Amino acid sequence: MSVAAVPKRLAGGRGLGRFTRHRLALISVVVLGLFILIGVFAPLLAPYDPYDLAAGPGGEIQFTSAPSAAFWLGTDALGRDVLSRLIFGTRVSLTIGISAALLALVIGVVLGVLAGFRGGWTDIILSRFTDAVAAFPSLFLILTVSSFVKPSLITTVTIIGLLSWVSTYRLMRGETLKLRHQEYVEAAGALGAGDWRIMFRHILPNAAAPIIVQTTLGVAEAILTESALSFLGLGVQQPIASWGNMLSDARTITVLQSQPWLWLPPGLAILLTVLAINFLGDGLRDTFNPREK
Repeated sequence: MSVAAVPKRLAGGRGLGRFTRHRLALISVVVLGLFILIGVFAPLLAPYDPYDLAAGPGGEIQFTSAPSAAFWLGTDALGRDVLSRLIFGTRVSLTIGISAALLALVIGVVLGVLAGFRGGWTDIILSRFTDAVAAFPSLFLILTVSSFVKPSLITTVTIIGLLSWVSTYRLMRGETLKLRHQEYVEAAGALGAGDWRIMFRHILPNAAAPIIVQTTLGVAEAILTESALSFLGLGVQQPIASWGNMLSDARTITVLQSQPWLWLPPGLAILLTVLAINFLGDGLRDTFNPREK
């Protein structure tokens, strides 16, 4: 074992120790793992088909029925089992959140490392373009673009990802500006390494820690954005179940007051998921913080 490998291994052990002492982060890992398992095994866990009418023990279809032994979370106005739709909605909402965050990660990282490393006109053009995108409130811009395209799962992921990369870009650009004058980067250039190799082999891995934290929080933001779009009818469309379009049933006073089983489960699912992701991000930030003892 080389001498340089020992500090790295010790540093990794200290980081893992800091993360395990963050109790809320550990609980969040369990909660998120549970939601991911529910999404993966949705067809096995759902008691009914989420898209068809659910018949009770006597074979009758129950519309907007309260929770019972046959339907643990009741049924909606179309006679569909709410629990089954909640389980399948977990798969859809998490898929959109993770996919959109990864798309924003790729765009923000590539543009940020280019702007920070190349500098000059490349930095000026990309930074001014980023300022123009950031000048509009992100949710308002996403709503505007969504109103001009056909709503679907793919377009929802694409729109959220394409319009949510600004914070990742700024973070990556700042990290690149800080790292590009480090001795190991200049040494790689002196040895003949090309710009792309330096950017993605030497700079990007050393800027990974804050980017991971930012991407983790981006998943929560994407889930909230999808919920808002679907609630307004601009995101995932019926009959596909998502937490957002399940909440759209709660747009009337009657449902809010007398049928809480239609909106409370998806609302709690969104709340728990977003809180868990935020606590996980806090734990990762403390883990990667070099000043944390």
